[in-house]
Amino acid sequence: MRKTIVATLTAVALALSVAACSDKAKQEADAAKAAAEKAAQATKDAAAKAAEAAKTATTEAAKATTDAAAGAAQATTDAAKAAGTAAAGAAQAATDATKDAAAKATDAAKEAADKAVQAAKDAAKK
Repeated sequence: MRKTIVATLTAVALALSVAACSDKAKQEADAAKAAAEKAAQATKDAAAKAAEAAKTATTEAAKATTDAAAGAAQATTDAAKAAGTAAAGAAQAATDATKDAAAKATDAAKEAADKAVQAAKDAAKK
């Protein structure tokens, strides 16, 4: 009988220990689940922030590229205008130089003709 009582008490103690361990294990599992949920939420938040930062950086880079392209287009336009103005100035200078050369050539031809006429008159007198 003594063995039966000891065996019964041991069985009761073991049952209580298992039940207590089971409750503790459940609490630990709940705590681990809560920690995992917090970690998942933190990861989700970090991913959202990273995506927003990437979107902002992409938008800013696109704006900077657009601004740079507009600046380059304006510089090209300005350079083309300056080249056109310089070409027009050069053409005008060439036209003026041609007019001056033609006037000088005409004057020289007239002077040569006058001298030739005078030389012919002088030769006819002799």
